[in-house]
Amino acid sequence: MATGNRNLSLRGLRTFCIAAELESFRDAADQLFLTASAVSHQIKNLEAELGKKLFTRGNRGNSLTPDGERLYNDIHPLLSELDAVAMQHSVGSGRSTLRISVQPFFASEVFVPKLIEFRKLHPDLDIVVDTSDESSEKHPTNADASIRVFSAPPTGLAYDALFPLRLVPAGSPDFYDRVKVRAGKIVSDFPILVHESRPRAWRQWEKVSGLKLPRPNDVLRLDSMIAVARAAERGLGAALVPTQLVERWFASSSLVHLFERELVTRERYYFVYNAEAQLDNNVQRLREWVLQNFAEL
Repeated sequence: MATGNRNLSLRGLRTFCIAAELESFRDAADQLFLTASAVSHQIKNLEAELGKKLFTRGNRGNSLTPDGERLYNDIHPLLSELDAVAMQHSVGSGRSTLRISVQPFFASEVFVPKLIEFRKLHPDLDIVVDTSDESSEKHPTNADASIRVFSAPPTGLAYDALFPLRLVPAGSPDFYDRVKVRAGKIVSDFPILVHESRPRAWRQWEKVSGLKLPRPNDVLRLDSMIAVARAAERGLGAALVPTQLVERWFASSSLVHLFERELVTRERYYFVYNAEAQLDNNVQRLREWVLQNFAEL
């Protein structure tokens, strides 16, 4: 019987998942109340135990290697289930658990950084945040509540409308320096990054902006907004990124505005829960906090 990797650190795997979601050892350290060097040490130990490189280190962040992506996709759902099982078997703690499903980019950029405030307000409540599902237009059945993008108010569910999805063109500073516009047309090389869930967004932006994109144009399609933003940060092309979620990127100049004109989509973020959860005090506590913090981004 194979015995390799039986001693993999559960703590190291949890640290790996958080670092993968945030794409930053420093941000993961802040969330875990550790030092960045302690997070880096745990990741290095995990890589040594597995014999695989999990992250590509860079000055502007740490991105997953293909091996790292496969490990994350396999291990994250298992850790979430383990947390749920552990809570089910806890005795006499007087605590309850709230499971929240949040799309990854919203989670990493605004939700998780502010979550410490909610935990301070409700120290008796254990929070399980699931960011494994990128898709829009759904409320996962295993979640007590979710924050997701819908193109219309969800049917058969209780909900509160939050803020509209607005997209703005962004790229790296070097990419910005190369952009040239003449007579209402982009005449420089202008590869575009396309989020697969919004394949027509660039054409829609073209109409509202009055600027013509080059024809033909180089297109790179990616399946997550985090991947789109990271690719833009690394100079691979121009990205349409959610205006309200990228303030940190613009503040640090990791990304810059390529053009100021936004695309205001028909999509909107919603706080969603099952109708029977209107009687769930924990869901209503979360709802009140979400509306106070994210209704008007």
